[in-house]
Amino acid sequence: MAALLGAVCRSRAEAGEVWLVGAGPGDVELLTLKAVRVLQQAEVVVYDRLVSDEIMALVPPGALKIDVGKTPHHHTLPQPEINALLVALAQAGQRVVRLKGGDPFVFGRGGEEQQALQQAGLPCRVVPGITAALGCAAATGIPLTHRACAQSVRLVTGHSRNGEPDLDWPALVADGQTLVFYMGLTHCAALSQQLIAHGMAASMPAAVIARGTRADQQVFPCTLATLADTVAREKPAAPSLLIIGEVVQFYRADSTEMSRQQALPVA
Repeated sequence: MAALLGAVCRSRAEAGEVWLVGAGPGDVELLTLKAVRVLQQAEVVVYDRLVSDEIMALVPPGALKIDVGKTPHHHTLPQPEINALLVALAQAGQRVVRLKGGDPFVFGRGGEEQQALQQAGLPCRVVPGITAALGCAAATGIPLTHRACAQSVRLVTGHSRNGEPDLDWPALVADGQTLVFYMGLTHCAALSQQLIAHGMAASMPAAVIARGTRADQQVFPCTLATLADTVAREKPAAPSLLIIGEVVQFYRADSTEMSRQQALPVA
C-alpha cells in the first residue's frame, strides 16, 4: 500500500475529506442526486466490486480510481488497510469518495471506516444509498412488509468471520416478519436447516434475487425446504439476496421483466 500512496498522494496545507457514498443496488438511476454531485467532484474514488460499470462511468475522467473490492475468498485490500488508505488520502489533501454498493451503513463496513477517519481527526460525510433489500424488493414486486402477513422486516447477514452464521434462530422464526439475508448463498443450506429446526415451516416461500435492479436481474422463487437445491442448481450470480417470508407469495415474474426493461440503458 505504501507504493500506492506514494503514487497518488500530494501534500496540501489543509487536510482533504472523505465522503462515504452509497451506490445503491446497481441501477444507475437509483443513485441520489447528492451522490452524483459528490461523485463528480471527487479527486479519488475508492470503490467496491459491487459498484456497476454504469455508475463508475460517472467518475470524472481525471479522478484516480482505486479498486478495493472483496470476493468471498480474496480481498484486494484487507479492511484495516482500506481504513488506513482513506486516512492517508485525506491527510494528503485529497477529496475522496468511498463508493460502496447499497448503503454504506448496512453491512458495508462504513461504520468502521467512519470511526477510523474520526479517530484521525478527519472530516467524514455520509451519503445514504438504497440498500439491496429495498432495491431488490421493489424490482421484484415483493413488499417487505404487508398488513396481512408481515409487520416487520429483519436485515440479516448470512456471513460471519468464523464460518457459518451464529444467529438468534428463535427470534428469526417468529411469525409476522420478513427475513432478508445478505451474503447468504454460501451458507444457505445451514440457514434453511436452522430455520426449519427452530420451527419455521419448510413450505415458507423464499426467493433468491441475483443482480437485483440491473438489466440482467434474475429471480429464483422456491421454498425454505428447496432453497439450497435451488441455489445449487441455478448457481445465481453475485450479488444475490435471499428473501424469506409470506410476502414472497406476491412476487410476479412480470414485475421482474418490467424492472429489467426500465434498467436498460437509455439510447
